[in-house]
Amino acid sequence: MIHPTAIIGKNVKIGENTKIWHYTHVMDNITIGDSVIIGQNCFIAADIPDGCKIQNNVSVYKGVELSKNVFLGPSAVLTNVLNPRAFIEKKSEFKKTIIGEGATIGANATIICGVKIGEYAMVGAGAVVTKNVEPYSLVVGNPAKRIGRVDKEGNAIRFETAR
Repeated sequence: MIHPTAIIGKNVKIGENTKIWHYTHVMDNITIGDSVIIGQNCFIAADIPDGCKIQNNVSVYKGVELSKNVFLGPSAVLTNVLNPRAFIEKKSEFKKTIIGEGATIGANATIICGVKIGEYAMVGAGAVVTKNVEPYSLVVGNPAKRIGRVDKEGNAIRFETAR
């Protein structure tokens, strides 16, 4: 299902059971996997693997690599340049950001480019991630700090010292 207000570029491949909602823009030459949901007002300039859920108001820029079954919460921010300037072309400086299989990025979280979010990790709402996140970690805050761990199903276990 593709909403009629969505803009789909040239040579885009869209998998089965995928939904793309209102006012989303998918750039040229992108592959979107099976059973993907992309919410309204999103911008997609990188491939989206099977099972990903991208909530409203999220931009997935070139340089971001998502793995299967990633959840990007509403208004999550993914960056691709460390020190952007409007008047200087910096496309050659894109930093790769990798989000591991099954990871969750909470609403309004910001992921600074060049980091890796490990498999099944959970980034809390509003967190600012400035360094790599280990698999199955629960991180929150600004800058994001590990306060616990999560299992594959997303059940959190907080460390005793994180009160």
